[in-house]
Amino acid sequence: MSGHSKWSTIKHKKGATDSKRSKIFSKIVKEITVAVKEGGPDPEGNPRLRVAISNAKGVSMPKDNIQRAISKGSDKDTASFTECTFEGYANGGIAVFLESTTDNQLRTIANVRSYFNKHNGNLGTNGSLSYLFDRKGIFTIPQGTLDADDFEMEMIEAGAEDMQLEDDYFTVTTAMESFGSMMKKLETLNIEPENAQLHRIPKETKVLDLENAKKVIRLIELFEEDDDIQAVYHNLEMTDELMELL
Repeated sequence: MSGHSKWSTIKHKKGATDSKRSKIFSKIVKEITVAVKEGGPDPEGNPRLRVAISNAKGVSMPKDNIQRAISKGSDKDTASFTECTFEGYANGGIAVFLESTTDNQLRTIANVRSYFNKHNGNLGTNGSLSYLFDRKGIFTIPQGTLDADDFEMEMIEAGAEDMQLEDDYFTVTTAMESFGSMMKKLETLNIEPENAQLHRIPKETKVLDLENAKKVIRLIELFEEDDDIQAVYHNLEMTDELMELL
């Protein structure tokens, strides 16, 4: 899990100074819109919307933006989105799993195939790589005034499989089935995570030399910049040398 943890840390640090914050906002707006269409505009009765709003607050999205996204999802004339996944191999045989939310599947498929082809990779068939990843709940929580030992005990009792403290942030990992109960536990403790999502964690990671690893990172960044792609997962080992470069 170390590769995942390191990549999460880098993304968090990057996000704090990211000039493309609007990209992050647009992905969250899309998640809020889909959540509202799926379960209604009331976060009390819509767990997916509640999580999306929490994530929006975690990246300091203004309340007005959040409300507009909820209103957009409630509007019957708003375009419907389709959620789909893509799987393929990047340079050096690195497995890449993409989660997409799109209003035009043909456009998204064409873009994804183009990214893979132009960067020495190839798009695979659905289901061909999913076995390489486990779905886990990942919660990023600012330490603040929380006592690490006491908080760890609370998380273990709530079903946490793993917990790490790095740079004043707790990263709590749960089984996919425990995601909802962990959210409820945090609500009971009056703790709002900065981010709470179901992630795909690689069962094993693969080490590449620095030059090939840089090519994979560039492809990952291209996917993350695409408005139709909500999440990117991979099994590249984030070595200390690669972390230093990033």
